[in-house]
Amino acid sequence: MASNVNPTVRRRRLGQELRRLRELKGMTAEQVAERLLVSQSKISRLENGRRSISQRDVRDLCGVYEVEDDRVVESLMQMAKDSRQQGWWHAFGDIPYSVYIGLETDAESLRVYEPQVIPGLLQTNRYAEALIAGALPESTPTEIEKRVNVRTRRQDRIKTQEVPLRLWAVIDEGALRRIVGNRQLMIEQLQHLVEQSQLPHVTVQVLPFDLGAHPGISGHYAILEFPDTSDSSVVYIEGVTSDLYLEKANDVSKYSVMYEHLRAHALNVEQTRQFIERIAKEYASSN
Repeated sequence: MASNVNPTVRRRRLGQELRRLRELKGMTAEQVAERLLVSQSKISRLENGRRSISQRDVRDLCGVYEVEDDRVVESLMQMAKDSRQQGWWHAFGDIPYSVYIGLETDAESLRVYEPQVIPGLLQTNRYAEALIAGALPESTPTEIEKRVNVRTRRQDRIKTQEVPLRLWAVIDEGALRRIVGNRQLMIEQLQHLVEQSQLPHVTVQVLPFDLGAHPGISGHYAILEFPDTSDSSVVYIEGVTSDLYLEKANDVSKYSVMYEHLRAHALNVEQTRQFIERIAKEYASSN
């Protein structure tokens, strides 16, 4: 697959364009489904980019929407073709959160709040291995290794010198206090966290326990933003059996405001580094 073709992003852009064409035609998803003898849920999945779309689907939809410009149809057909190609993550087999990886790969910035663990993009391999083994106790060593390798590959976005991902992470003190693996492993992880926080495109802030209740008390979430203005921002909420992706402007706005409150309440960058280093020393003294 060409490095500049991201199938997840192609599906989103194609879905957005198909939704626009439907709305211009003044039709509901239910009406389109009736015309094509398919389910309404299929039309919805095609428009939100969660489902692969064939060139035949595009042709049929363009017919319903009476798109007469051949160049528009050809462009949409090409997007459908690109959207069915494979991203780098497909080489690792079935990845449950492949949609998220596709979005993260193309994102310009990522704001994440983590109450329980160190964010994946800032984890060491040893921490990731111990974390996955503990969180998924039925996983085989091979499955754990695959997940660690995927996580390592994802971290290329903040390691690259060429247009790195802008990462802002707000982490609850609980993630620093939770001993994953052992204390020595945690020392290495916290030292790595401090080092990564010194990158110009990475910002890390900690929410200490004594802050009490705060806007992120309900749990983890991430906000992805993209360089192309036609791509709407996405709020990602990870689940046990399925994930939630919010793209409506009102939803994104509410989570963005909540994130601003988290950043305002958290320790500043320098205070955060000192706080992390202090906890690492506590681990070292108890070894």
